Amino acid sequence: MQLSNHIYCDPLFENIAIENLLLPNPYKEYPYLIIENFFTPELLKEIVDYSKQKDDIAQAKIKATVVDGIVQPKLNIKQRKTNILKLNKQLSNIYNTQFQNFQPQIEEFFNTPLTFSTKVQMLQYKKGFFYKKHADDSSELVDENSNTVGFINVAPQRKVTTVLFATTCQEENDGYSFSGGELIFNYLYDKENNQIKLKPKAGDMVVFPSNPYFSHEVLPVTDGYRLTLVQWHDGIIQ
Repeated sequence: MQLSNHIYCDPLFENIAIENLLLPNPYKEYPYLIIENFFTPELLKEIVDYSKQKDDIAQAKIKATVVDGIVQPKLNIKQRKTNILKLNKQLSNIYNTQFQNFQPQIEEFFNTPLTFSTKVQMLQYKKGFFYKKHADDSSELVDENSNTVGFINVAPQRKVTTVLFATTCQEENDGYSFSGGELIFNYLYDKENNQIKLKPKAGDMVVFPSNPYFSHEVLPVTDGYRLTLVQWHDGIIQ
């Protein structure tokens, strides 16, 4: 199944129904959007320095069960080892103002007016941290042989995911970079059948639909400091 000029999707989805069918125009070069230079290098370093001074850090949880329509998250360090931090009001305001500048570009790319955005989460990955395969709006259903047989939508308000990288994926660690920790789209491949693996640089915002087509994972960080600002957005699917 072809999603764009250069990207294909696992045939798995030919036989699985997906509730949130937001997909970009198949004639685009890629089915995800990368916005470069979202912030200046100076501001990104300020955010990284701020995060390193934070002491109110919590371990991030994963989506679990749904009770009365509400997702009940739980801690599972075999599935996810990530720290979650909060931006202060000043940095949050700067982020929100800048996001509004890029919002029309995102809405045009996905042909989807955005109606609501969650608060920004700052996600910290140190050496050895990771996040295994997951979809942002759904939980994956597997059979007794661990084969994927479907997805249950547990966060329908998530239509679009944005991930802003505050540090750079590179081999040499300078305090503002990391090695390992690549962003993988588990079900997406190029024309040579290579799985899509992104190594963003600081200032890159990766934008993609939150549905299972774009299930993804963060590979274990082998060195350095991986910091991202993550947000989910509701929207009207055209």
